[in-house]
Amino acid sequence: MSTKSKSLKLDYKKTFLIGFGFFASSLAWSVYNANVPLILENYVSSTFLLGMIMAVDNVFAVVFQPLFGALSDKTNTKRGRRLPYILIGIPICATLFVFIPWTKSILALMGVVILFNFVMSTWRSPVIALMPDVTPSPLRSKANGVINLMGGVGGVLAFILGGILIKSFGMKAPFLFSGIVMMMAWALLFLFVREPAILTKEERIKVEEKEKTEELSDKKSINKSLLCILLAIFFWFIGYNAIETYFTLYATNVLGVDDGTANMTLAFFSLALVAGAIPAGIIGTKFGRKKTIMTGLVGIIVLFALQIFSNNINIVRILLVLAGLCWALVNINSLPMVLEIAKSSRIGKYTGYYYFFSASSAILSPPLFGLIHDITKNYAHVFIYSVVAFACALICISMAKHGEVEVDQAEILKEARELDD
Repeated sequence: MSTKSKSLKLDYKKTFLIGFGFFASSLAWSVYNANVPLILENYVSSTFLLGMIMAVDNVFAVVFQPLFGALSDKTNTKRGRRLPYILIGIPICATLFVFIPWTKSILALMGVVILFNFVMSTWRSPVIALMPDVTPSPLRSKANGVINLMGGVGGVLAFILGGILIKSFGMKAPFLFSGIVMMMAWALLFLFVREPAILTKEERIKVEEKEKTEELSDKKSINKSLLCILLAIFFWFIGYNAIETYFTLYATNVLGVDDGTANMTLAFFSLALVAGAIPAGIIGTKFGRKKTIMTGLVGIIVLFALQIFSNNINIVRILLVLAGLCWALVNINSLPMVLEIAKSSRIGKYTGYYYFFSASSAILSPPLFGLIHDITKNYAHVFIYSVVAFACALICISMAKHGEVEVDQAEILKEARELDD
């Protein structure tokens, strides 16, 4: 096998191993979001206050993830730049997570929740930045598809087994199960994942100077593209978070189904996203990230526009499956576009930017549509709201001129050889 063919093939084994970090994170958040509100109901009567507490994770993501992403870029240890944050953070989070349902007062619960959210924010950017660190630039859409598949499996596992465990053993069981699985993921990362060799201080300075020189030639255009991509990310997560938050209320109040049917119907979207993760990465690699994202956005806009006029639950499910596949085209290829602009010395920092904009939308969108609903009194308007948000995202991403793979073949081969060393 030639060096060229070998270098341009994704190492799926390594990528799946790295994906266990995101798997652990997604599993924990799924159990957290599904069950912590149920625990909080024992102490908090105000739905508004409950919602504010549940927004803590996004506030921490906005404040701390860019900071720790940037810190990991400058970290230099025997285990690499990212792994120290991951290998220290996961055991602490697993321990805190297990204790959440054991708390006996609102103060104790809030103390554990705040500590858990803070520690999670210290390793979420590094665990995502680990993928581009070990993956050649042209293969990052494929790799991100694998990583998101792992995250999706973690979420599905949390919902399916979590529900069974609660029915069989009570509220403490899914938290204990999640803590154990997180430590299993930690063991796999500790034993089998190795970061590429860290550059010496002199080598790092040379790389940073080279990257700055490359940027200066087109700095204005690059900065504009980065802003356009980040604004697009903000707007499409504005649309996504509104659907995620209010779909069950739309289904029960407009479609007239029960709570269980509403949750099962929304699962059609989530499962389609998981199923489409790897194909979306392959499509983005073959046809270009921007074209793939724009295709997905157009698809979502059309499908959600059709959903405005449908009150048939079966048609809604079909539309949600198709929308989930389109969402995969968008979601899987967006982070690689940001990282393409980042250059190797700032991957953690730019990963933090990505989560700053996505988490900001998660903070703003639910109350914003809540305000709209208070005026209109119609949950069906969530799809109009979402269509407008996705249309704004489409406009923003269409103006981005950077984010595709632009390195030449020699650079690709050089990068692949360095990662194999």
